[in-house]
Amino acid sequence: MSDTGSISSGIAARYATAIFELARDAKKLPAVEKDFDALAVALDESDALRDLISSPVYSREDMAAAIAAIAAKMKLSKDVTSTLGLMATKRRLFVLPSLITTVKAMIAEEKGEVTAEVTAAKALTKAQQDKLAKTLAATVGKDVKVTVSVDETLIGGLIVKVGSKMIDSSIRSKLSNLQNAMKEVG
Repeated sequence: MSDTGSISSGIAARYATAIFELARDAKKLPAVEKDFDALAVALDESDALRDLISSPVYSREDMAAAIAAIAAKMKLSKDVTSTLGLMATKRRLFVLPSLITTVKAMIAEEKGEVTAEVTAAKALTKAQQDKLAKTLAATVGKDVKVTVSVDETLIGGLIVKVGSKMIDSSIRSKLSNLQNAMKEVG
């Protein structure tokens, strides 16, 4: 039997493919990308929205009405609004985080971009992010979009993930490697 993760990703992939192809054919990819960026921020910042998409307590009609109101308030495009409405009436809003990730990945691939997930010990300035993106682009051979998160436990340095590759130059990992080496000696 299939696990729920693969079922969710399959549902998200079908909706993502549909909205991506509609937007690409209508030459509206930038608008859809902007909409999904805004939805990602809204999901990160709103407990109420996360509750709405995951709670079985709300009826289909309540979910559809709430999503329509949210879409209108956020001024989302017609295609994204109708897709979210359809997902609400089918009780599929729980896949919204996966849908956002999938659509953004499809758009990035269409644009020839890759995303680098960077974890830093402290916030990076815009100039540092731009320099890192330029350095990674020279290495990868594609445009690189950098997303930065902060983890103060790294002490210093960065952890950079691009696709399946990871570069860990954090002080925490260097101290851990040193600790392991010292255990081997003693």
